[in-house]
Amino acid sequence: MLDKDGLAVLSTMKHTWKALAPRFANLEGSAVSVADCRAHTEERRKAGIKDGTIHTELGHLRMVLKWAENNSLINKAPHIERPAKPDPKEYHITRIEAARLRESANSPHIALAIRLLIATGARSTAAMELTWDRVDFERGIINLRNPFDRTRRKGRAAVPMNDQLRADLLDAKKGAMSPFVIEWAGNRVKSIKKGLKAAGKAAGLPEVSPHVLRHSAAVWMAEDGHSMSEIAQFLGHSNTKVTEKVYARFSPNYLRNLASSLTF
Repeated sequence: MLDKDGLAVLSTMKHTWKALAPRFANLEGSAVSVADCRAHTEERRKAGIKDGTIHTELGHLRMVLKWAENNSLINKAPHIERPAKPDPKEYHITRIEAARLRESANSPHIALAIRLLIATGARSTAAMELTWDRVDFERGIINLRNPFDRTRRKGRAAVPMNDQLRADLLDAKKGAMSPFVIEWAGNRVKSIKKGLKAAGKAAGLPEVSPHVLRHSAAVWMAEDGHSMSEIAQFLGHSNTKVTEKVYARFSPNYLRNLASSLTF
C-alpha cells in the first residue's frame, strides 16, 4: 500500500505522463535512447518549460523503466539522460519583508502560520498538522513530529520557540476551538497557499510561498553565523551535506579561513 509520499508521486506522474506520452508512449521500454531524451528536452525547452520540470519528467520515466526491469518486464532499463537539476532557488525574504508580510495577512490564522513557519523552519505540512499537545509552553519546545504517525516523513524536528512565537501561540491558544494550532472557525486548515499568496501580493512579495518562508528561516540562521550542523538539526535534515550545499554560502564565515591563506 502506498503511503502519502508515494501517492503524491503517483499523482504527479499522471501529469508528467501527459508530457512524456507523445514521444515515449509507442516506444518499447528498452528501446528508449539518449537521443530520445535529448529530443524531449529540446522540445520542452522550446515550449517554455524549465529544466527543473523536464528533470522531473524524465526522472519519472527512469523510475518506471527501472521498475519494469526489477519486475522482469524488460531485460534492462536504458540510460535516461536528463538536464542538470537546477540549484535550489535563491529567493528568500528579509526580516523587514517578513514583518510586512505578516501585517498584510487578512486573517489571524494566516498571520500565525507565517510566524510559525519562519520561527520553526517547518515544512508546510508539518505546521498544518501541528496540534496543541505538542506545544510545550513550560519547556518552550515545539515537537513537529507526531509520535503517533508511523508514516515515513521528511525530517521533522523538536525546536525551541522564540519569545515572539510564544506570545502569538499563547494568544491563539486562548481562543482555540480545535486540537490544531492552525485552524479556521474550529476547522483544521490543510493549506495556506491561497491566503499566503494574497498576503504576499498585498505586501509586494508575489513570489512568497511556504517553502520560501522555511528557506528564509535557514538563510537568516546562516547569516547570523550559526553552524551548519545546528541549522541541519533545526530544519530536520538527516545529512548536514544537504544543509551545507544550500546554505553555507550565506554564512559570513564561509570559506573565510581559506581566503586568509591567500595573502602575500
